[in-house]
Parts: sequence; structure tokens; C-alpha cells
Amino acid sequence: MKKQRIMALTLAASMTLGLCACGSQGEQTTAAAEAAETTAAASAEETSAEASGSETGETGENGDQVTLSISWWGGDSRHEATLAALELFEEKYPNIKVEPQYGAWGGWLEQLSVQMAGNTEPDVMQINWNWIYEFSPDGNGFTDLNQYADTIGLDQYPENLLEEMTMDGKLQGVPIATTGKVFYWNKTTFEKAGLEVPSSFADMIEAGQVFQEKLGDDYYPMALTPYEQMLIMVYYLQQKYNKQWIVDGQVNFTQEEVADGIAFIRMLEDSHVFPSQQKLTSDGADTMDKNVNWMNGKYAGFYEWDSSQAKFANALEDGQEMVMGEYPYDYGDVKTATTKIAMAWAISDDCEHPEEAALLINFLVSDPEAVKILGTERGIPSNASAKTVLDEEGMLNDLTYLSNEAAMENAGFALDPYFEDVKLKEKTGLYFEVFEALSYDNTDPMELAELLIDGVNEVQEDNQ
Repeated sequence: MKKQRIMALTLAASMTLGLCACGSQGEQTTAAAEAAETTAAASAEETSAEASGSETGETGENGDQVTLSISWWGGDSRHEATLAALELFEEKYPNIKVEPQYGAWGGWLEQLSVQMAGNTEPDVMQINWNWIYEFSPDGNGFTDLNQYADTIGLDQYPENLLEEMTMDGKLQGVPIATTGKVFYWNKTTFEKAGLEVPSSFADMIEAGQVFQEKLGDDYYPMALTPYEQMLIMVYYLQQKYNKQWIVDGQVNFTQEEVADGIAFIRMLEDSHVFPSQQKLTSDGADTMDKNVNWMNGKYAGFYEWDSSQAKFANALEDGQEMVMGEYPYDYGDVKTATTKIAMAWAISDDCEHPEEAALLINFLVSDPEAVKILGTERGIPSNASAKTVLDEEGMLNDLTYLSNEAAMENAGFALDPYFEDVKLKEKTGLYFEVFEALSYDNTDPMELAELLIDGVNEVQEDNQ
């Protein structure tokens, strides 16, 4: 029985009140039940016990026939690549059957919360780095992977990343990749408006006016959910005032400074840089990459993690080109790009075969053939041997790699581990409350600044 079930149960209970998970890139989400219905569950072809004597001659750690479950979210290309890698794993270890569970981001956190509360979570899980603070504040929510250091090959990871995945001395997951928020633009739409893609906030503001005049009211240079608006606001504040968002568990900005940031977001919306929240809601898309206005080029930009940009590029209709943009430095030369561990592989502390689960993780992140198949589907690998394989194969030159390089070059203040707390980042969380009030009701920025500061500080205090 998990020692952290109380936290998971609390989170699960909150879902019954209508909470919805947030996505990377602030994507809007569906409820857990809907996500469960749409999550594609697939199983690899069953291997008989006699297959343990196949020509590979390789078996699991104990030689017995075992079954492992594994889960992840992502787009179609990630699903296809991961399934292909799992098939290779079963060929190499014929006594280990792997049952995959996968789907889109929408509702994923709620679904995992329900599973964790009921002891039904998969053996191996793709998790966001900050979920260890949600599910395992004392290090007992997931298996301590230090016990399987040799099997997983922990010497292949930067020590600082392993430290970020450690709670109370217990390694809660292996970092798959690092990622950063990057500005992406639909170059085709900007060319249609007679513009270069923006390199500054001033360019974005100019583009908003040109789009409206030349292309029509339905065209916008960007589309941002409240979560992305929060990130852009913090980007602006940290660049202008040159200080960290959170220090010693408290917001490190005055009410007037935060109000300045909120007013900046209001100005961008008023300048037709991005659509109102009412407009985004009326689009009816669960996630931004599924929004028809992104697909057809009417929303011509977004602020996304480099590890997730591929699904946006793949969603574009034929004849359109997506490119990476520059980081704007209108308000100072302070580097403020947001970076973090993209995601990690973790093992359930209820897993009956943790050694085999560790073997599976190591295969996915370091086996040369698996690495080639998976490429940069989960970002630029943190595993040194995997990065070497991709480099030798000439696979570290795509948009994901170039974006990651740019993000790390422009990285600034560290992202606070509670920045994406469920009480803040959820669709009904504080960020949505603040920026929807700004967009729908034009609420005074000073009032919203007080609400935001108090709410963030409360979350910080609750997590201490």
C-alpha cells in the first residue's frame, strides 16, 4: 500500500468536483472519465512460455514469464515509435510481455491520480517531473531507482538532473529529456500578411494590427491559454525586474509589479496579438494542436515546449510551414526562457517486477535500435549514450534539437517545482481564474495581482 495514497486520494476527490488536468503548453483538457474512454489501450502480441528459449537466448532478470504495464501520453508519432520500440524489447526479452496504455494529454493527470489512489497504476509510467512533488513528497510514492542503478545505467545521466528527480534521498524517476518553452510561428500565414516572423514583443504587437487589417478579425499572430499567459507574464516580469518569481516559498514581486505584468497581458490581447479566452473556448478544441484555427493558419503562433512542438507541426494543413522564432528581449537583456526536465520514467512502488521494469526503462533510453526508433519524440535525451547514438546517426539536427539548443542557451531563472501545481495550472485553477477574469471581465490588474499573489503563496505554504 502506498504511503502517499492520501495525497493521491485528495487529488482524485477534487476531480469529482470538476477539475480538469492541464496540458503541456497549457492545453485544455477533458475530464478523467472522458480521457479514460479515449485513451487507446494496446497490447503487444502475446509470447508463449516456450518462447523463452528463442534464438536471442536473452530473458528477464529472473527468467520467469512476467507481464509489465507501461503508460504514456503524446501524439500519434510518439505512440507509433514507442510501440515499435516495445516490440523490439519483447523480441530481446521474450519472457517479458509488455502491455501499453497510451493516449492524448487531455485528462491524463486525473486518470493517473485515480489509478494511484486505487493501486491500479501501470508498472512503468511516463510522468511530468513535478508530479513527484504531488505524489511523492517524502520519496515513497514511486520506487527508489537508486536500488537499480546498474540496471538503469544511472551513470549516463547528469547528476544535477538526478538530483531534481530525488525526494528525501530517493530517486523517483530517470529524466528522459530536458525541455524549454519556445516561440513557434506559422511562417506561411505571416508571409500572407506580408510580414517576417516576430523577433520581439513589438513585432507581435505590430503583427496583431496587420493581421486584423489585412487578413481579418479571425486571424491572430498567437494563441495562448491562461497557463501560457502566466508563463509569458513571468517571462516579462523576470526580464524587466531581473529577479526570480518565487524566493523562499513566496512570490518575489510586489503587487504593483505583478499588476504591471497582468496589464501587459491585457495590452497584448487588446492589440489583437492573441484571441480572447471566450474565443478560444468557443473553438471547442480540447488541446491547441487540435484547434482548427491552428490547423488552417488563422492562429499563427504559440509558446510551446520544444519536446511537444512536433504535434503542432504535424497538425498543420498541407502547404504551411512552422518555424522556430527568436526570444524577445524588449524589456532587458536578462535571459528568462523557461526550462525544466521534460518528463521522466518512473516505476510504481507496487510493481511486482521492479528489476524487469528497470530493464525496460533502460532499454527504451539506451538500446541503440530503440533510441533510433524513438529519436526525439520525447525531446533531446538526457542519457549520454542515447545522445551519442542520435548524434552519430545525424538525428540531432531537427526542429526539436534546434529548439532545445535555443531554449538552453536562453535559459534563465529556474522553474519553481510548484509552478505547475494542480491548484494553479488546472483548467479551474488559479491561473485560469485570473486570466479568464482579465479577458472576460477586464478586471482591474491590481485586484487580480492580489488574488494571484495570495493564491500562489498559499500553494507554496501548503507544500512546505
